[in-house]
Amino acid sequence: MSNGFFFTRPLHGDAVLVPSTPAIAEPYYAALAANQPRFARWEPWAAQPPEPEGTRTFLEQTAAAWQNGTALPVAIAVPGPDGAWAVVGSIGLRIDRTSGTAELGYWVDAAHEGRGLVRRGAEAVLAQAFGPLGLSRVRLGAAADNERSRALAERLGFTFDEVVPGGLEFADGPRDRALYHLTAEEWAARRG
Repeated sequence: MSNGFFFTRPLHGDAVLVPSTPAIAEPYYAALAANQPRFARWEPWAAQPPEPEGTRTFLEQTAAAWQNGTALPVAIAVPGPDGAWAVVGSIGLRIDRTSGTAELGYWVDAAHEGRGLVRRGAEAVLAQAFGPLGLSRVRLGAAADNERSRALAERLGFTFDEVVPGGLEFADGPRDRALYHLTAEEWAARRG
């Protein structure tokens, strides 16, 4: 299947990782819009329904950050029923080159939850973080009551650090945030 993407990385079955750029604005927006109420439970950025132009602007910004080395943004895509690619998730690193660290974030469409796509995608991104990018540490934060996200952090080998009371600011008030970290040495030991 010709995909028209700059690159793809096979993930599992027909799923691939693709660059998060304006080229995927329409399917990315569709996935965000379909999942916004569910995401809003866990993420302050999802409080309002997305807009097509806002999604395109966000993807332009992430593409620029990718080019300047301050992000590694990819989306999980699967073939849709019409043969076009459907975005079903997103994984990204926000990179701090000065400290050699990054923060990992991810989301997945409700219908694709529990299939291991985010875990495999995150493993691919972490391999880049601790390989070619040469980072020393990756952080991860999740709403303290987001048990699925916290379980994924642990499956990926992240170490729990602390719960920050009120560490996430939602429209209806602050909520606790669980913080994790993974070092290059820990990653290498898990892979060895």
